Amino acid sequence: MKIKPKRLEKGQTVGIIAPASPLYNRSDLIRGIKTLEEWGFKVKVGEHVNNKHEYLAGTDEERAYDFNAMFVDPEVDAIFVTQGGYGSARMIRYLDFEKVKKNPKIFIGYSDITSLHLAIQKYTGLVTFHGPGMAGFNPEDLSEYRKNHLFKALAQEEPIGEIPLADEKKWINIINSGDAEGELVGGNISLICASLGTPFEIDTKGKILFLEEVWTEPWILDHYFTHLMNAGKIQEAAGIVIGECSDCEPFKHNPGFHVTFSLEDILFDYLEPLKIPAIHGLPIGHTKDLATLPIGVNARLEASNGKLFVTETGVL
Repeated sequence: MKIKPKRLEKGQTVGIIAPASPLYNRSDLIRGIKTLEEWGFKVKVGEHVNNKHEYLAGTDEERAYDFNAMFVDPEVDAIFVTQGGYGSARMIRYLDFEKVKKNPKIFIGYSDITSLHLAIQKYTGLVTFHGPGMAGFNPEDLSEYRKNHLFKALAQEEPIGEIPLADEKKWINIINSGDAEGELVGGNISLICASLGTPFEIDTKGKILFLEEVWTEPWILDHYFTHLMNAGKIQEAAGIVIGECSDCEPFKHNPGFHVTFSLEDILFDYLEPLKIPAIHGLPIGHTKDLATLPIGVNARLEASNGKLFVTETGVL
């Protein structure tokens, strides 16, 4: 059963947790808190947010504690992560999804947080949000597009509607034309692949699947698409939306063989024969102008026009 959190309103309290990697600079947290307060929100920081355990923001148990605590805390209305990185999946076995289900709240993040989106959706049905971490809530990183689409997704009563390009000079690559409607699911492609074989692996049947990635060579993306195809996840989708995929080009080293495929070559190689409506290039994922998407709500893909519409609100 689908569950929706209450919409974000000024005066509410935003809880901050670090489910994955630690912040490189603690000032990123301070700046993010300042921005949230300037927007009219109160902020409550998780007990272990500034912890470090090698490349993780604390032990698995510490990070899970903050996650569980924020969901049951009656003072907290929404939960923002600091950033992604690595490690969210490690703490899933310590999460109390019954408490999440009984205390539905806005939960937002992307990249490595994809693992948590998948698990929350599987075990609770809660609509979560694929959007920015609050470490980037500062004037240097927070574009007007990113800010506006954050509030469109979290605070307004009406559905988001069209997810437009942030820059009219950019291009939407139409891989297959046609229209499709279905529930919006997806996230970072490497984390989606990592979910296969787990109890919370992604369900794409009849759905609009969005995928994004960053700093990944084309031959590795080829591996990810091969894995998703072999698992039947691409073929089962009603439509496919690929984000910008920043810096997904061959690195400056010799991998032992000629790197000739580009990302676009791979997308056409895998998706075009399926005849499923598919586009590439929307501002989803690791891009400065990141559109926040509610996961688990209805959407419409008009691939012939290169457009994606979110037709159902993710909040109450």
